[in-house]
Amino acid sequence: MSGTVAPGSRFGPVDLYLLSLPGRDLDPATISELVHFVDTGLVRLLDLTVLTKSEDGKLTLVKAEELPDGFELDVASLGATGLLNHNDIAGLAVAIPAGTSALLVAIELTYQRDLAARTSESRVVFLGDERIPATVVNALADTITPRTKV
Repeated sequence: MSGTVAPGSRFGPVDLYLLSLPGRDLDPATISELVHFVDTGLVRLLDLTVLTKSEDGKLTLVKAEELPDGFELDVASLGATGLLNHNDIAGLAVAIPAGTSALLVAIELTYQRDLAARTSESRVVFLGDERIPATVVNALADTITPRTKV
């Protein structure tokens, strides 16, 4: 979370996640899992795009409003469709192997909007942040011997 967020801002920091999909098709269950987290209030789903990379590297996009019937997603409930732009997509698409698909989602962790607004009110400015992937944290934690038992 970086920068200053004015009180009453509609958005806090937004995370972009690129999720590899098994095969080339988006399973409705994947969207159902995202909707579950939205329903809990932990996240706000702002935008999503399905990216499919052909064997020859050609990229095909399916935007949220273009998803076929059968997906539990109310596109009108998305917080900012169109937020994912060409630069976001092109920059992250290089990680998609040829012949596979991925889901790119823009997510706001709802507590961060409130945290950013409150710290801005107190004139605190976030200078930067860094995310450590869960796989790295868990691998490191597995190597650490606890000093005390709980």
